[in-house]
Amino acid sequence: MIPSLPQSPFAKWAYRAYVTLFFIYLGLPLAVVSVFAFNDSLFPSLPWEGFTLAWFFGNESPFIGVFHERAILRSIGTSAFVAAWVSVLSVFVGTCNAFLFVRHDFRGKALLYMLMLLPLIIPGVILGISILVFTSSVANTLEDATGLWFDGLRPGLILVILGQFSFITTFATLVISARLQKFDPSLEEAALNLGATKAGAIRQITVPFLLPAIVASAVVAMLMSFENFNTTLMLVGSDSPLTITMFDKLKQGSTPVLNAVSLLLMLASAALGLMSLLFQRKKA
Repeated sequence: MIPSLPQSPFAKWAYRAYVTLFFIYLGLPLAVVSVFAFNDSLFPSLPWEGFTLAWFFGNESPFIGVFHERAILRSIGTSAFVAAWVSVLSVFVGTCNAFLFVRHDFRGKALLYMLMLLPLIIPGVILGISILVFTSSVANTLEDATGLWFDGLRPGLILVILGQFSFITTFATLVISARLQKFDPSLEEAALNLGATKAGAIRQITVPFLLPAIVASAVVAMLMSFENFNTTLMLVGSDSPLTITMFDKLKQGSTPVLNAVSLLLMLASAALGLMSLLFQRKKA
């Protein structure tokens, strides 16, 4: 709807109804999950048995809360470890890619850009299987040739980090590239005329300009890493991230403790997003 154009009362009502229904569609499942995290029942469903915090702080069976569930706490730590590495690698490589695609022209640039975007359209399961088959083949070849064992090329945290990094870095590249395209190169030229080195001009002028995009990319990378399931499932070893642990527990039977974990994840995601937004406004 274009506000400057006259609209009939029915069109305005229909537009408002559509927006309302759309946000209800998005928010209602999250609200239901959050509510049943406090249900005093062994099952996350009706009827409502009363309010309780046992699914967060309970320490007696069967009401074992999130903060006393060792498997979930361990998996949260594993997910945080993976997300931190994926975020650092994605931001670093995404920044380098942004300078490459925005600042330089070379033969094959369009093809390389398309290859960089390719992980966005490949299903996560296919991507995970492809990485697993490729790394296993490389590991088998190296082990046959050297007699050594290459753990990093077998299912485990290293492979999970590399698998998530392979597609999350694309998002970081796009976000940072969009910011870099708005940068005025004459600012760097002025710094060079004043005696700064090329690296010094980029470090003191360009990187601070890119900082909001870098922070936003880091937040997005962490959130995407935390919630990734399809690719991670194909590459995980004995140390399971949170999504895999929740899936395993769900196969054993759903309990409100999974709702409690989901609520905590929603709050953490909202907090990260809010901090990123406040940081960008402050820089602006």
